[in-house]
Amino acid sequence: MEIAVLALGCFWGPEKKFGKIEGIVETEVGYCGGKMPNVTYKEVCSGETGHAEVVKLTFDSKKISYEKILEYFFEFHDPTTLDKQGPDIGTQYRSEIFYINDEQKKISYSVLDKLNKKFNSKIVTKISENKNYTKAEDYHQKYLEKNRF
Repeated sequence: MEIAVLALGCFWGPEKKFGKIEGIVETEVGYCGGKMPNVTYKEVCSGETGHAEVVKLTFDSKKISYEKILEYFFEFHDPTTLDKQGPDIGTQYRSEIFYINDEQKKISYSVLDKLNKKFNSKIVTKISENKNYTKAEDYHQKYLEKNRF
């Protein structure tokens, strides 16, 4: 099993979308990329921690590749809007790929370069090393499944 950590706006929707894809065996929402090792939702929303809302995916690389996951990542959100997805505005809603190892880093830049041509170099997605990941509070996990609208 492998891990992918992706920021693409509010984590509730992407968690549900990724959870339906064959080969993704587990989803978890959390916060990543900030200055502190442990944070709360309230702290992240303040904009002071530098964390983004993320989905952490555990996947079977025999069934789905990291590259294919990144293709879904770019399909599931607008990678051309800085610190904004739909009505959600703030640095915690940025578009960012948090790589776990050198292979993921290489694949991330390759996919970004390929798609940036399609988007006329307007993609603002950042690529960063995975750091200071904190699992979100329990009430955020599988939020849309627990709270059907």
